Parts: sequence; C-alpha cells; structure tokens
Amino acid sequence: MYVRSIEEIIDTERDVDWGNGKSYRLLLESDGMGYTVCHTVVKANTSSKIRYRNHLEACYCIAGEGEVEDLNGNRYPLSPGVLYVLNDHDEHYLRGGDNKDLVLASVFNPPLKGPEKHDLSRPDSSY
Repeated sequence: MYVRSIEEIIDTERDVDWGNGKSYRLLLESDGMGYTVCHTVVKANTSSKIRYRNHLEACYCIAGEGEVEDLNGNRYPLSPGVLYVLNDHDEHYLRGGDNKDLVLASVFNPPLKGPEKHDLSRPDSSY
C-alpha cells in the first residue's frame, strides 16, 4: 500500500499542462495498477476538441462546472456528482465553466505512461 497526494506531484513529471488545464497523474502505468487516475483541471472559459485513440476514459466531476459535447452537437452539463464516459474513443469538446474551472477525477484504461498530452494547435489532437 502507498499514499500519494497532489502536493507531491506538483512540479514533477506527473504535473502535466495540457494547454487548457492541468492533469495531475496520481497513478500511471509504472505504478502497476492497470489503469491511470488523474486529478484534472479544465480552465474556465476554455474549449478543447480532444480524442483518446488509445485509451478509454471515465470522468467524474468533483468541483466546478463545465460541459462535454459530442460531435453531433449534444451538450451535457457537468457539475459535482456527474460522470461521463468516453467508451468508444469519442472525439469531443471539453469546456470549463463560465468563470469557473471544471475539476474531474479521470480514469484511463489502458494506463497512461505519463507524458502524454494533447496538442491543441492541431485540429486532431489525440493520444
């Protein structure tokens, strides 16, 4: 057993700035659990078109507000207690709230190695 806090991750290789927010990678492939857990912050007033080609992801909102939108234009508001699942490598828009960051607990399968991040300057930002 071990315990890891966000405070231990800040300013390390597990503290990843992905362009419109931060991903604090609490569990990675090297931890041997078979999945990744991240504390993800999406900055307020941002919109990111992203996709995970190699990972499935579930996100549980723990604070703030925002929304996720599929490519059919279906928008789903996110607030504490709401879960969304990208079970088919879904391309989507992830948005922080109006003047309020969106904070998520994110789980990836298979696990992330660690340095992966989106390149939001490319139209097809994925990993």
